[in-house]
Parts: sequence; C-alpha cells; structure tokens
Amino acid sequence: MNTHQTAALLQATPEYAIDSQRLNLWYGTFQALYDVDLRIRQGLITSMIGPSGCGKSTFLRSVNRINERLGYVRIEGSIHVMGENIYDPQVELVQVRKQVGMVFQRPNPLPISIRDNILFSHRLHAKGGGDVHQGTPDEIVEQSLRQVLLWDQVKDRLTRKATELSLEEQQKLCIARLLPVKPKMLLMDEPCSALDPKGTEAVEELLWELRGQYTILIVTHNMAQARRASEECVFMLMGKVVEHARTDEMFVTPAHRETADYIEGRYG
Repeated sequence: MNTHQTAALLQATPEYAIDSQRLNLWYGTFQALYDVDLRIRQGLITSMIGPSGCGKSTFLRSVNRINERLGYVRIEGSIHVMGENIYDPQVELVQVRKQVGMVFQRPNPLPISIRDNILFSHRLHAKGGGDVHQGTPDEIVEQSLRQVLLWDQVKDRLTRKATELSLEEQQKLCIARLLPVKPKMLLMDEPCSALDPKGTEAVEELLWELRGQYTILIVTHNMAQARRASEECVFMLMGKVVEHARTDEMFVTPAHRETADYIEGRYG
C-alpha cells in the first residue's frame, strides 16, 4: 500500500473518529489497558477522566502510536482511526501521525522562530507529497495562528523564538503547528496543567472554536474543566472504561457508583 492509498483510507469520514476494539496493553508484565472498547464520535470534544494511572494517557498515546516506541510495550486488539486499523502492518506510521495531532501537558515549541514552528511539519509532509494546506508560507502561518486565536498577539514578532512566548501562547502555538498538515483529530494530554486560570480559560475557549473542524479528545484531572469543555465524557478506572456518556448526563446522573464516587471526590 503506497502513501496515497494509506492517506485516502485515513481520510474517510465515518461516524466514529476513533473505534478501539478489545484493546489490551502491557508495559512489560504490567497490564495498563483491559479490553478497551471505546468509540469517539467524529467532530465532538470528548474528555477522559479518572484517577492517576487508570489508563487515560496510555489510551491517548496508543491512538497515535507513541507507546510502541518503547520496546517493552505489547499491544493486542485494534484501534480504528477514521475507519482504518492504525495497527495494520500496511498502514504507514507517518500518515497516522499526520492525521492524529498530539498536544502534551507542558508546551514543547521548537527553539526556533514562531513562524518556523508553524511551517516545520508543513514542510516535512509537503516534501513527502502529502495532502497539506496550500498557499504561501505567510498565508499558512497567518491562517494557522488565526485558528488558534493567536495571530493578533504575535503578528508583529513572528521572527522571535517561540520559547519566549508565555506558557498559554506556547500551548496555542503547539496546537497551531499541527493544523497546516490537515489532521483529522487533536489529542490533548492535560493541555492546561501548566497554565494559570486565565491561560486555562483561553485554551478552553480555543477548544470550542475548533470544535466540529476536528475531533478533540482531551485527558484532564480537572472535573470542572471536563464539565465545561466537553460534550461527551469517558470515565476510566484501573485500565477499564467504566462509563461513556454525554458530559451533562454523566455529571448529573452517572450510571455507575464508581463514576459518582470519583466525580464527588470520594477517591482519586
């Protein structure tokens, strides 16, 4: 299967952006995920909650195949992204990473200019003949920064190092640099944990701006944030999915006692 065929498969638009089936994962002899069947609907913001070590970040990192870089990780089952099993040997890893953008807990801009941060992945994928945003470099930079509500703040300092930005601005930039390669979804692993309340509010506002254009899956330990910033919510406990429902329903009338105990702060 060549690059264009793989890209075509990954660009399908089924109802579910992510569909995992009997997903099991081990770190050495420790099992972190148990038969995870989880369907994340296309175009929505879905939050993942649960105590530390319950498997949230492990699941997230499995969706863009970061975990497999560790030699002691073993995975069974499947994860379909936009209808294609990303663990099929014929699927090219570069196309998976292009379709699935990842944002980490702490902003990690490259130590180069703001402008070059935006263009870095675009240039990389364009060389490989991939489907990326068209236009001049200046147009790509402006469009990406406008999408993350950052253009007005940085338009006069695009040649400055990205590491000189505030943490909030750096995190927005990390999201912006994913957009020129046309990802289908954005995975966010506690993207506000390093931010102050004002920065957190700004990133949450951005999530709603991006909603519908991208499928967004966000891991958070902040119950208030999960309630404010998502449409559906997944509760995990000890490597298993306990509950997956509309966010408003889960926080008002959870279906499982374990979910209610966690939301109400009785453990975790």
